[in-house]
Amino acid sequence: MGLYKRGNIWWASLTYNGKQYRFSLKTKNKSEAEYLYAQILVELKKNPQRTPLEAKPLEEKPEVKPLEENQKNDLTFETFYKEYYLKWCKGRQVYYETLKKYLLNRIPDWFKKLKLNEIGIRELELLQTQLLNEGKSIATCNRYLSVIKASFTKACEWEFIPEERLKSIRKVKELKGEVKRLRYLTEEEIRALLANCDPYLYPIVFTALNTGMRKSEILGLKWSNVDLKNNLILLEKTKNGERREIPINQALRKVLLDLFVNRRLDTDYVFVNPATGKRYTNIKRSFATACKKAGIKDFRFHDLRHTFASHLVMKGVDLRTVQELLGHKSLSMTMRYAHLSQAHKREAVKAIEKILSEETYHNFITIYQSRRR
Repeated sequence: MGLYKRGNIWWASLTYNGKQYRFSLKTKNKSEAEYLYAQILVELKKNPQRTPLEAKPLEEKPEVKPLEENQKNDLTFETFYKEYYLKWCKGRQVYYETLKKYLLNRIPDWFKKLKLNEIGIRELELLQTQLLNEGKSIATCNRYLSVIKASFTKACEWEFIPEERLKSIRKVKELKGEVKRLRYLTEEEIRALLANCDPYLYPIVFTALNTGMRKSEILGLKWSNVDLKNNLILLEKTKNGERREIPINQALRKVLLDLFVNRRLDTDYVFVNPATGKRYTNIKRSFATACKKAGIKDFRFHDLRHTFASHLVMKGVDLRTVQELLGHKSLSMTMRYAHLSQAHKREAVKAIEKILSEETYHNFITIYQSRRR
């Protein structure tokens, strides 16, 4: 990727139609720069007659107006989150519609009314306590905390708060005791599930099983992000905000190629209702029906992602590669699958028993003792 820094700002270098272009992406954030660069490439692919300078930016970056010191001191979390952070998130992050957009409706008024420079370790821990007392799960509390921390990171980048306050915010720890769900399908269950999927659901589930993509990434997938020539899927908007490339295996290629040949030309989405031309947004009921018919219990669509990762690890794929395919920001998130690797190593070692059995050992002892005599 032709990205480089000038000072603190990321720039792009791109050769297009034999001409060299260099231009500022006007951001200090590397992930944001990668996202903008990918958007420009997609736009050029759609409209080859345009130049890279004409293709940027593809969507207006929300203006972050400089604030006077007294305005920064008076800026409440609610105003900052609604007027600045949400506008930045929209169109950039996949969790905007499902979580970030509605966070303000789910946290208490007293926290929303706090000024940014009043929020620290004590205030965030008080928020955690209240959410728990209201019956929120540990997992939900941790998700809210993660979003708030992310918003403060942007507040620091935009110079709304000093770096010292951000460091204080980052010291607040997630609540312990969250149960990390790891339900995955056996090979027999995979075959049973696919056999009971409705015709429109089958390619969606098949894609999940072969890529480990999240439901939102699959349902939002566009043909402009599918490269059947080079067998790659390019995800521009992901949960962690970073661009991700996923290889397409031959089995998935056949399914996608069939969809491509029979696609509607009035939409760029891959998974659409052929009658209406609109993309599928809710498959919860049909997926639950397929699971019920297949005799599969306690299984959610997101568990297809666990199934993908689990079977990779059990087939001997290293955790670093699994991390890259899943788009995990850190290896610690992928370590939940590590025990599967250990279990299959033990099974592999057991296989040697067919050659070196207990009887072989006793024969060795007998021969050894006879020689000593």
